[in-house]
Amino acid sequence: MVGDGTVRLGIFRKRAAIAGVAIVAAVLLAGGLTVALTSGSGQATGVTHVDGDPSAVLYEAGHRAQVPDFSGTTLSGTKVNFAGYRGKVVVLNFWGSWCGPCRSEGPALAALSAKYQGSGVSFLGVDVHDSPANAVAFEQDVGIKYPSLNDPGYLVALTLGDAVPISGTPTTVVVDPTGHVAGAIFGSVTYSVLNSMLAVVTA
Repeated sequence: MVGDGTVRLGIFRKRAAIAGVAIVAAVLLAGGLTVALTSGSGQATGVTHVDGDPSAVLYEAGHRAQVPDFSGTTLSGTKVNFAGYRGKVVVLNFWGSWCGPCRSEGPALAALSAKYQGSGVSFLGVDVHDSPANAVAFEQDVGIKYPSLNDPGYLVALTLGDAVPISGTPTTVVVDPTGHVAGAIFGSVTYSVLNSMLAVVTA
């Protein structure tokens, strides 16, 4: 995840200091422990890669971290509490209109959200370090109709740090109906990989 779409850990630390929240390095380290335990073969315990993509991982039952509750305001001004999504599979996408890879993955996310509409799968974006006007224009341009939280200070990313490491954009987290992290894509989503992940999680 190198390039204009990268949100550096240093930025996270700076934002955290400004906001008065805990040191991000420790948060991300705690989240990283979810995938750091490995077997003798070098494969992370309880983790499989989706379609052979090392940046797309599925966590087996028993190896899934609980997603802490969080709340926020969407780009349209609606209050959202993540607890309201309990019982559904949730695709949580961290993005920004300024992020090149986020722009590339936008059409795939729009298409998959339409495909899984009515199938117990909800999509929720988290728009980071962005202006609402630019974000809304981007969503309209690529056809994204699901809501996105306005998160200029990376607070949602920080909150999820204990469950899964979110060290850059784009990052996509798939949450199972019990509120645990079922999978994650660290980098750009492709239609085939996210579709395969959702097929497993919703089976």
